[in-house]
Amino acid sequence: MLGKRRALFYSKLTDKRVRCELCPWNCILEDGRVGLCRVRKNIGGELYTLNYGIVSSMAIDPIEKKPLFHFHPGTPIFSISTFGCNFKCPWCQNWEISQAEPSLSYGTYNSPENIVSLASKYGTPLIAYTYNEPLIWYEFILDTARLAKKEGLMNVLVTNGHINIKPLETLAPFIDAANVDIKAFNPKTYLRIIGGKLEKVLEATEYMKNKGIHVETTYLVVPGLNDSVDEFKSMVRWHLEKLGEDTPLHISRFFPHYKYLNVEPTPTSKLEEFWKIAKEMGLKYVYVGNLPGHKGENTYCPSCKRVVIARIGFMITGWNLTDDMRCKFCGEKIDIRGKRWEKKDRNYWWMYI
Repeated sequence: MLGKRRALFYSKLTDKRVRCELCPWNCILEDGRVGLCRVRKNIGGELYTLNYGIVSSMAIDPIEKKPLFHFHPGTPIFSISTFGCNFKCPWCQNWEISQAEPSLSYGTYNSPENIVSLASKYGTPLIAYTYNEPLIWYEFILDTARLAKKEGLMNVLVTNGHINIKPLETLAPFIDAANVDIKAFNPKTYLRIIGGKLEKVLEATEYMKNKGIHVETTYLVVPGLNDSVDEFKSMVRWHLEKLGEDTPLHISRFFPHYKYLNVEPTPTSKLEEFWKIAKEMGLKYVYVGNLPGHKGENTYCPSCKRVVIARIGFMITGWNLTDDMRCKFCGEKIDIRGKRWEKKDRNYWWMYI
């Protein structure tokens, strides 16, 4: 079976049962059963991943789509995904792949060597593991990210952060940046609606930040679920204390999808309220997402409050930073890792493979 590979991070139990130790669910599986992610299976008392190298989607995106606004701005990023997820978000915009089982009918097999070769061929210095939850693709990402680093490429995770620390310790040296989706700030909401453990997401996010991985977070504001001011303020307080005032926060607009078709889109006024609150509480870099053309897409100098990076959607439309990432107006250092992408010879924004 293409895609089948012996899994890492599990322990054997009695009667051919195994305990998967990749994510905080720590699924105990009888012979023949699969985990909550649907891509890890007990076969004869051994744990196997079923999606190794199985790619469901492949594209070249602007890095701002991840979203990452403070990591190599404007750079094209080679983006790949597989099938499965260890969450069950009822509004998932990629539910066709996140809630599906791996199948060659819907995906193609690619080796780590092929992925790295394609990224290099198309001139993209970064690889993103994205669209569905990448961490349940663990073995393939570990092999690909290790090879990519060897070849001088960088690796990015767009993740729910629901992973145990031990496997994260092994993967972290090969990851350069991550956007972590903080889906709510209420443990009961996480467990009942999303299907995850909030405290474990926060622990993994803090670990990545402390290990020097560039971290940005996203908070999708879902009306009636996680849009209370008190809950949002609690999230911002954690963000300030554990990630720091320089770590960017993306406040993103919800649109009806999947099982949440009867929920209205997030009001613009609510996004603006949260944007203002986060800045007043002390975060330096706060963004409004899924609202193209809004002033909250821009990067503002924390000192003089002038626009240093202007954006419309994922496109950079204005640049007021020096080569060493200082505000051209007042000299304030802006916390951005890497340089702006300058290559002009390809129209990456609409090029799909």
